Amino acid sequence: MFGTVQKSFAAFDVVCMAASLGGVSAYRHILAALPDTFPAALVLVQHRPVRERDGLVGVLRYRSALPVRLLEDGDQLAPGVAHVVPAGQWAAFTSEGKVSLHAANGHRSADPMFASAAAAFGPRALAAVLTGRLEDGALGVRHIRGAGGRVLAQDITTSEAFGMPSAAMATGCIDFVLPLPVLAHALVSLVMVPGAAGLMRVSLPSWAAVIPPEATA
Repeated sequence: MFGTVQKSFAAFDVVCMAASLGGVSAYRHILAALPDTFPAALVLVQHRPVRERDGLVGVLRYRSALPVRLLEDGDQLAPGVAHVVPAGQWAAFTSEGKVSLHAANGHRSADPMFASAAAAFGPRALAAVLTGRLEDGALGVRHIRGAGGRVLAQDITTSEAFGMPSAAMATGCIDFVLPLPVLAHALVSLVMVPGAAGLMRVSLPSWAAVIPPEATA
């Protein structure tokens, strides 16, 4: 089962993040702050046009202590690796960490990915909604919290666009709203510090229950 090795010292198996406008800079900041011992798999959604050659992985590798890879259909999530979802697609997971890729419905690639992560990993899924326009991720965070996972959002002062974090916050499912530098360190603490994942959990709204995955696809 995915995560068997790291479960003894990591609170989460997977960290799923979503961003749009301003996301490349946000991801570079976060990856620069994560240690090379970070034990969870990361999966990154960045809204961007579909191009013949995708240069995002090369950009994110700069100053990252963790390997950064572009996901392919059938890949296996690896602890301590930042996996980048291809443009125009969303990633689904099995509980063993196997990945399947699907065509995204417009710019909605975070919602179905979060829903799949919630179904596959339950309380061992951590999500973060970063800077971006529109509302992708807001529906998906309900799945994460409904399955017992945790959710972070980037604050307005450090977001180039606040649509995505604001929409996620409006669900009542966000545990922490943090400036980008603090959010990066919070990921390390929640995943790696014993007991940190259980601190300051917000109450789940009565309507924020697990909803059918097909509603987000």
